[in-house]
Amino acid sequence: MGHLLMIESWVGSMSTLLPRGIHQRGDRFSFLTRDLAHYVKTAAGTAHPLLTATNIVTADTNDEAALLPYARRLHTALEFDGVLSSCDYYLPTVAAVAAELGLPGPSRESVAAACDKERTRRICAAAGVPQPDFAVAAEWPELADAAERIGFPLVVKPVDLCGGMFVRRVENGHELRVAVEELAGFPVNARGQRRSPLVLLEECLDGPEFSVETVTFGGRTTVVGITDKPVVGQPWFIEAGHMFPAALEPAAAAGIGAVATAAIAALGLDSTVAHTEIKLTGTGPKLVEVNPRPAGNRITELVRRVTGIDLAAVHADLALGREPDLTPLDTGIGSAAIAFLIPEQTGVLREITGAQHWPDDARIVDHHLAEPGKEVTAARNNNGYLGHVMVAVDKPEAAGPFAQDLIAELKTHYDEPGTTS
Repeated sequence: MGHLLMIESWVGSMSTLLPRGIHQRGDRFSFLTRDLAHYVKTAAGTAHPLLTATNIVTADTNDEAALLPYARRLHTALEFDGVLSSCDYYLPTVAAVAAELGLPGPSRESVAAACDKERTRRICAAAGVPQPDFAVAAEWPELADAAERIGFPLVVKPVDLCGGMFVRRVENGHELRVAVEELAGFPVNARGQRRSPLVLLEECLDGPEFSVETVTFGGRTTVVGITDKPVVGQPWFIEAGHMFPAALEPAAAAGIGAVATAAIAALGLDSTVAHTEIKLTGTGPKLVEVNPRPAGNRITELVRRVTGIDLAAVHADLALGREPDLTPLDTGIGSAAIAFLIPEQTGVLREITGAQHWPDDARIVDHHLAEPGKEVTAARNNNGYLGHVMVAVDKPEAAGPFAQDLIAELKTHYDEPGTTS
């Protein structure tokens, strides 16, 4: 039985799926956090899965210099076999702790590069990985010059945020200036870490978006599958849902997988699950970004229902130095999908109607809708959904349209007069 040190976690689905995967393998974990209330404040009287930890320890996880010797002392007392996290903001810290303790995992350099969008772009450009034209700068004159060179429309991104935060398409210099100023007004991320002032500008890629779910072990990357990712909400890039496996011809799937594998190799990632986003453009697949951890937004659940492969559990296997079993199982499921209810306006939620029949439909395997009274803000990223529905069906390519149809049937009502949508 392995003992894992988990350093922080996302508070969404992975905070449930990763503990489940660890326990199902017969392993255990200790949880290290700077603020336990960050995770349990919404537990509504039920035991949060993170509370199943063998030990819960508090320390400043944002201070890596102090955390490393502290982790050594913990290791002496508790004897860890691996270290991991599901939260992007702590993946470089996890790699540093693993190296400090002599435990398995990807190298510090590779994880730091994958978690920094500027470094990912530069490394992958040098390796010839297909990707958009880009530029990085912190000051307005340099940004304006770079935008002129790349040409509008272009995409503005922070180099160090997640969930689509502050990622937007801009059509001209005025919109670019507004986007840059908004980003400058967010100097600290949600975990209290000071952000980089750098801004990433990219050529705007046209085409559908996909993510490649991979496992790399012993220098060999296995493509577990490709996920379809419809994106809406221009000028924002909001994920409206996911379907696994994506509806792709074999040649297109092979090309998308090849770009993801090339990016992972360029970054030097090993002993990791990765979630790599790709745009399929008119000139072929191009890299959006590499995330050196399992996919969020319940994509890992879609993969598990179709293939039987639990990527959250595989994430734990790799942290323990185990070679994972990636043999697909015959689950009887041809496709699985999740669709999200995206708020299009700001207000106080009165009710959501149209889901009364969901509990009676065996194809619907999971669903959740926000409760009345919730203060809602019109969505600009992937952090403000009003709910979701997950479906699993026996036919390939059928789950995505079905899930999107279910969401389209919902009606969202707000307290303010005349704001029913």
